Amino acid sequence: MGKFKYVLIGVSALILSLSTLFFGMRAAFPRRYGAAAEQSAIEPALAYAVMKAESGFNEHAKSKAGAIGLMQLKPSTAEFVCMRSNLVFEPHRLEEGAYNALLGCRYLQYLTEKFSVLETVIAAYNAGEGTVSKWLEEKEYSDDGQKLNKIPYEETRRYVKKVFRYCKVYRILY
Repeated sequence: MGKFKYVLIGVSALILSLSTLFFGMRAAFPRRYGAAAEQSAIEPALAYAVMKAESGFNEHAKSKAGAIGLMQLKPSTAEFVCMRSNLVFEPHRLEEGAYNALLGCRYLQYLTEKFSVLETVIAAYNAGEGTVSKWLEEKEYSDDGQKLNKIPYEETRRYVKKVFRYCKVYRILY
């Protein structure tokens, strides 16, 4: 009976530790941009995964290529999304988290409509839709014109893997 008691205490402590870790991790990831995902019919876990991969949730992030904010949108991409969505383009707001998240999620929605495979969508978000469209036309990279068998850019390959890894985590957390 004494040994069983210690095993029971150990298991209870493990369960308590894991639940504390799980709920602590949930609280560590911002969820305030969920409305942007919902307005664009993008899975919130995917939206958060892209935010994490693009900027680490830094609303003021800026890249050398001129991408801005949470979802690292170039002003030209943001303007395209606004025109397509009948929204007013306000470039000075690209560092506002909610605005950037809304436009980034709408861009993801656009890419989802254009490309039928999620991996291709994520690759297009990183490398550009024109680049990915060209890859899909080449037998070296795609057998069927929809799914990429090979992603030629190392950075994009790593990016797609990272986004899918983050997406799995956010699906578990939320």
